[in-house]
Amino acid sequence: MVRQETVAMILAGGQGTRLGVLTEHVAKPAVPFGSRYRIIDFPLSNCTNSGIETVGVLTQYQPLELNRYIGNGHSWDLDRNSGGTYILPPYQSITGSDWYKGTANAIYQNIAFIDRFNPKFVLILSGDHVYKMDYSKMIRYHQETKADATIAVIEVPWEETHRFGIMNTDADENIIEFDEKPKEAKNNLASMGTYCFSWPVLRKYLVQDEQDKESENDFGRNVIPAMLEDKQSLKAYTFTGYWKDVGTIYSLWESNMDLLDRPEDIDLHDDSWRIYSRNPIRPSHYIGPNAVMDRVALTDGAEIYGSAIHSMISHSVIIEEGATVRDSFLMPGVVVKKGSSLDQCIVGMNTIIGENVQVGPNVEGTDIYKDTRICSDGITVFEQNLIIKDGAKVAPNSMVYAPITSEGFNDVVIGLSEIELTVEV
Repeated sequence: MVRQETVAMILAGGQGTRLGVLTEHVAKPAVPFGSRYRIIDFPLSNCTNSGIETVGVLTQYQPLELNRYIGNGHSWDLDRNSGGTYILPPYQSITGSDWYKGTANAIYQNIAFIDRFNPKFVLILSGDHVYKMDYSKMIRYHQETKADATIAVIEVPWEETHRFGIMNTDADENIIEFDEKPKEAKNNLASMGTYCFSWPVLRKYLVQDEQDKESENDFGRNVIPAMLEDKQSLKAYTFTGYWKDVGTIYSLWESNMDLLDRPEDIDLHDDSWRIYSRNPIRPSHYIGPNAVMDRVALTDGAEIYGSAIHSMISHSVIIEEGATVRDSFLMPGVVVKKGSSLDQCIVGMNTIIGENVQVGPNVEGTDIYKDTRICSDGITVFEQNLIIKDGAKVAPNSMVYAPITSEGFNDVVIGLSEIELTVEV
């Protein structure tokens, strides 16, 4: 096996419960994003652009779609003889098997995989963040400072520090304290969940953590605090570009709208740092003679006959004449029939919105699907493969899903779509 200086490990096995029905059938990193991407495209593309040739993708929850999408890594130029992309689910070993119990345990279970490449450094990445980052600069900083671990941080608004793990540092960017979701933060440098470790050091702490039966086997809660307690050298690497954790409905919607409102912050048309994806072959998009378009991103195979305003339109989407879509994100295969109005919606793959359906922040409709624990700010979410009844009105902050039994269908959901995309999505 050819030695690789750096091996990247992408944590992509989480259930993603905060995305509700969007992760009912697919892992969070496989959720569509923008008009032509999946969330996993960002860390994979960052690895390619950073010159990292060996990438392990750790999967667990609903892995089928994610595994199929990544394949051998060809779409990201990661199908290498000397490295490449490896799907790493939990597996049966001579000592037994177990689900990944935490982020640290997931890496621990793959020590043998990493050892095969005998790397100097291991990069730990999250599979559910949208950003463009040159990891080689972070690795170089890690080398130059002779750190045992380097943690990427980003400045967040002070009023949001309670949502993040905060890294308290001294004047030389040494991390002296890790403060998990503090009520009163000492600074606003939030961990991005991107770590660079010297492999011999990380290996030792992974084994040590696994032996601790009280450990939660988590990097933020266990491994990093243990390293701090042992006076290991931990450095903060400040990132200044666009970064979004899209693990909630609002952040997923907001990040899609950011692509329309702030394209200079995360330019997806920059050939010097491309975000690669695996897209099906479709005919060019079509815009009808009476269509109205304003601040819309769309891709091949979309057909717009009605109005699309400030929205993300994926491939194979059809918006019929007389329908209006505003401030929304339509995933592949969605059909919006005539007379319908969608405002601030995320619509799952292959869902059919019937005629004269009304959904939006100002709609007074049924609230049987209302779920303010997950949906907020007037955003409504539709599960994939639904058929929505003609004339349905849905209250804002709803999460519309298929009833478990056919008897559960109601005045909103009348059935399940039989549409299937016959080419890779």
